[in-house]
Formats: sequence, C-alpha cells, structure tokens
Amino acid sequence: MTEPAGALPALAVKLCAPRGFCAGVDRAIQIVELALARFGRPVYVRHEIVHNRFVVDGLKAKGAVFVEELDEIPVEDRERPVIFSAHGVPKSVPEDARGRNMFYLDATCPLVSKVHKEAEIHFRRDREILLIGHAGHPEVIGTMGQLPAGTVSLIETEDDARNYQPRTGLQLAFITQTTLSVDDTKGIVEVLKERFPDIVAPHKEDICYATTNRQDAVKVVAPQVDAMIVVGAPNSSNSQRLREVAERAGCATAVLVQRACELNWDDFAGITSLGLTAGASAPETLVEEIIAAFAERFTVSVEEVRTAEETIAFNLPRELRPMADAPSASAAE
Repeated sequence: MTEPAGALPALAVKLCAPRGFCAGVDRAIQIVELALARFGRPVYVRHEIVHNRFVVDGLKAKGAVFVEELDEIPVEDRERPVIFSAHGVPKSVPEDARGRNMFYLDATCPLVSKVHKEAEIHFRRDREILLIGHAGHPEVIGTMGQLPAGTVSLIETEDDARNYQPRTGLQLAFITQTTLSVDDTKGIVEVLKERFPDIVAPHKEDICYATTNRQDAVKVVAPQVDAMIVVGAPNSSNSQRLREVAERAGCATAVLVQRACELNWDDFAGITSLGLTAGASAPETLVEEIIAAFAERFTVSVEEVRTAEETIAFNLPRELRPMADAPSASAAE
C-alpha cells in the first residue's frame, strides 16, 4: 500500500531501557541543588559535576560556579561550599580544601568510592596494582590519586595487558574504571589472568550496574534497527562505550549526539527503524527532544525495550539530608 501524497514516512523507534540518569548521577545533581537551597548562591563545583553540558548549564543558571581547580575560587568566596564531582578526585584535592579552610561536599559516586577503597586495600596488603581504564579520564585520575604516585599502573588495551612487565615481586591485583565497555574489559582481564594466574580480581565487578544495564539494552536493540542514537556528551566515557557497543552489535549507523540540533539528517535517510538510548549523565528531556525532532520528519511510533529494572539509590551527604524532600534509600548493590 502506497502512502498518500505528502504523508510522512513511518518510523518505528525502539527506546532502550534502562537509559539516562543512574543513581550516582542523580545523587550528584541533588547534592548541588540541595547545597544551593541550603547555602544560597554561589556554590562552587570542581570539574563538571557530571559529563553533560545541558545539566551543567542548568545548574549554572541556578547559581553553581564550575572551576577546574580550587585556586580558581576567589579568596572572598573561600567560605562558600565547594562540591567534588561524581567522578571522584585524588586525595590531594580534599587535603588542599582543608588546607584552605574550605567547606566541601563530596559527590563522588559510591561505586567509584568502592574502587578507591579496593585500591587502598590492595596497597595495604602490599600488592602491585593495575587499573584498567582510559588515560586522562577524571575517574582514572581520581582513582590513581588515592595512592602515592607510581603505585598504580594503567592498562588501557589488551596489548597493554600482553606487554605489561611487573615492576616488583609483589602479588598483582587489578581494579577497573566503572564506565568501561564490559566486552573490552573482559578481553583485557582474560589476558591478565592468562599471563598472571594468581592476579587478585575485584571481590565484586567494578563496572557499575548502570553501565552494564545500558550496554545490555543496546545489545538487544541495535541488531533490530537501521540506525542507533546515543544521547550523551563526547567526553562521557559511558556514552562513548554505548555507541561502540551498538556498532559491534551490528547496527550500521550508530551516532553520539548531545542535542537534536546536532543530528545529521543524511545519516537517517531512508530508515524505517531507529534505536535510541542515553548515557548515564543525560536527562530524559534530551531523549524526548530527539523523538520530537524525528516526529517532524516521520510518523513515529515508540516501543520501549526493557532489559532490566533499576531500584538502587544512594544516601546523600549527612550535611544535606535534612534538606531532602524525603529520606533517601540506603546505598544498595
């Protein structure tokens, strides 16, 4: 049956679930908003609270001021609250804040803090520590910064794992960045375990539940659609991994965009099905914006494809708990 003249082509949108905000991101944003409500403007935030420009700009409008280093905070504002981002910071940062008599709130995701504690345990047990992650990512900088310089060695690829030469005669242990590709990390771990059978693995998987869940949903949807869109920032590790997962799962066109205005419509010419997900730092309103943009060019039908339920929530810092609308759920795993 041919479409009537002027009719928009049909497009079946498969919406991945879970998608978007995870518990750690939701907690970090709440910390900034509650700090503003309690202490007023300005509240300073070291580094982007999460990797999403839309979120950051929204918090700026409410009175948050983002800096990369503590010495950027004006002397006259040193008594204002400063918040550390969800990615975590080296130990030197809170030490610096205390030295400047600053009041700080730590928005580090509890699952990142778990990796920090693992690193400290390995160090106390006199182990040589390998961190699987991406150089330069704030989470990696924060994790390596929990211990003395040179204590942790970074492994980025399977080749790194094959070529790594232990620096000491100590037992080896590994930890991982929480936002990596599950499949990529699996390959690196297999190489390490083959070379070093006695290497100590995390007691529980370091890659966070939200990263795993979002990747699993993409693996289901990507082979069923003509194109896949990941809503997220280019500096968001978990968003970049979602795009890579979609490509590996067999989707011919997989793109990462921050907003609908970034869409290259040539990429979607002639498609009849579209997969859509969002990284853990991307709010749902941006997903809705993408759907609305396609609805101007297609007759859109939306089906949600859910592969997991998420009920995890994390406690807020003690200083802000009275400000919350209701008691937050206990940190769960």
